[in-house]
Amino acid sequence: MKKSKLFGGLVLTASLFLAACGNGGTTADSSAAESSSTVAAEPTTVKIGLVSESAVEIWEAVAERLEDENIDLEIVKFTDYNQPNIALDNGELDLNAFQHVAFLENYNANNDADLTPLGFTFVSPLGIYSSKYADYSEIQDGDTIAIPNDVTNGGRALLLLQAIDLITLDNAAGTAPTVNDIIENPKNLNIEELDAAQLPRSLEDAGAAVINTNFAVDAGLVPTEDALYLDTDNIQEVLDIYKNVVAARAEDVDNEVYKKVVAAYQTEETKALIAETTANTDIPAWD
Repeated sequence: MKKSKLFGGLVLTASLFLAACGNGGTTADSSAAESSSTVAAEPTTVKIGLVSESAVEIWEAVAERLEDENIDLEIVKFTDYNQPNIALDNGELDLNAFQHVAFLENYNANNDADLTPLGFTFVSPLGIYSSKYADYSEIQDGDTIAIPNDVTNGGRALLLLQAIDLITLDNAAGTAPTVNDIIENPKNLNIEELDAAQLPRSLEDAGAAVINTNFAVDAGLVPTEDALYLDTDNIQEVLDIYKNVVAARAEDVDNEVYKKVVAAYQTEETKALIAETTANTDIPAWD
């Protein structure tokens, strides 16, 4: 009887030992698998710089879609056009999405930089607005017209003023005219250059202001309803250099993660959000 119990005990002990060995191996393998899975599951963080509330809303939706790609898109919002390229250039950002090609090229030329477009986003119209007049033909002699003070948007604003016959520019100025290139100003308009973000406020005092869509929308204006004129009313005359882009440093132009970010933006969902957040004003530019 004792032998039987002993034998049974040995069998039970051996079984437990084997089970323990088996479970131990499984646990180790599971731990390794879990560890491997944990490492694989760590998302890649991508910091992108933006400049407007409407852009933030659109990119927040893009960020949600990128979660399925295991990418954590971190949005960094700036309040003006001066900082996002500096932050990208010095490595504080991975990408930015706030500017058209002309603005980007001007930054590169003036800062010995190599920021590079990864893909188009949209064409954003430039519009002239007024709290005093219902039509740009009503603008009076000696009125102040406020325009952006950066070279590219300021030049585009001057081209807009020329398109509605308020001024005439020297043809030699090309796509980047300055106030010094005005050769005819029949209404003796005072062209005042202001930071783009301040232009909506200038409507309180100026006869009119030429305002970027993002700042117009943020100020509660509806470009398609409130603008006296949008330069995209003649879309065929809006050059490719005014298409907005997602930009990166040149060394990252082939980064597969960044390409996924651009692809997640260039979707039908984004088209719908562009229409919603800009009141059908901005035009998707990637097709």
